[in-house]
Amino acid sequence: MTAHVPAVPTRPAVSIDLVPALLVCAAAPAFFVVQLPWLGWLLLAAGLAVALVLPGRSSLVRDLSLIALGLLVVSAIPLEAQLDNAAMVRFGVALGAAVALPYVVSRWVYGDRAIGFPWRGGGRWTALHWGWLIAVLVLGWLILPFYFITSGVYQNWPVVDTPNLIARLFVGVGAVGIWDELFFICTCFALLRRHFRDGTANVMQTIVFVSFLWELGYRAWGPALTIPFALLQGVIFMKTRSLAYVVTVHLLFDAVVFAVLVHAHNPGLLGGIFLSG
Repeated sequence: MTAHVPAVPTRPAVSIDLVPALLVCAAAPAFFVVQLPWLGWLLLAAGLAVALVLPGRSSLVRDLSLIALGLLVVSAIPLEAQLDNAAMVRFGVALGAAVALPYVVSRWVYGDRAIGFPWRGGGRWTALHWGWLIAVLVLGWLILPFYFITSGVYQNWPVVDTPNLIARLFVGVGAVGIWDELFFICTCFALLRRHFRDGTANVMQTIVFVSFLWELGYRAWGPALTIPFALLQGVIFMKTRSLAYVVTVHLLFDAVVFAVLVHAHNPGLLGGIFLSG
């Protein structure tokens, strides 16, 4: 099952349609970075209103409304990492709905297949694919401990000092990583690609992706890492057409994040596996 993407010539890199699309995407930093819900609501309303007054843009209105729907659902809950039962249920329900509702509305209300989840994508993984997976682990091992520990952002995640909390952190980090690809790549990016060239759509989905990660805890100089990561995930998805591959990349990266958080909160527990801290 794949999302329909128009032929490249019908998708401009820059057009008047960028105005409503950027307004909708700008709601993400309003919600998740400066945390002004009223500003996010105004930006979403303005983006949809501008799309409505542009002639012949009914498909743009529909697709932007799906992104707006997902953003509204996610913005309804606090995104600070918490590991108690209520918080994990709240995350699961809200993030699940943010993916499911746009899909349902697209499929059964708008009657199209704008959103899809192409698991296998473009065929067998090559040596290049496997090489990048190894590179992700190595880069994560080199960079992430330095980022989390020297910036102190590991404190944005709760202390995990018992087996139960460590297990909850493992599940939470992995689940959010999978959700990232379902929403930012298979929903936001796929919808934007119907109207803009891949590079333009990728930059806009990155605005949404990085804003979410900021509230989640990737602060300080975190965007220097999360912006290229989000852009690369979009490029990888374009090249592989495989949700399985981008999810694998993300989970490997998040496995290092998990290990760093455990290490930072429990110095010595994992021995000297990292160069920092």
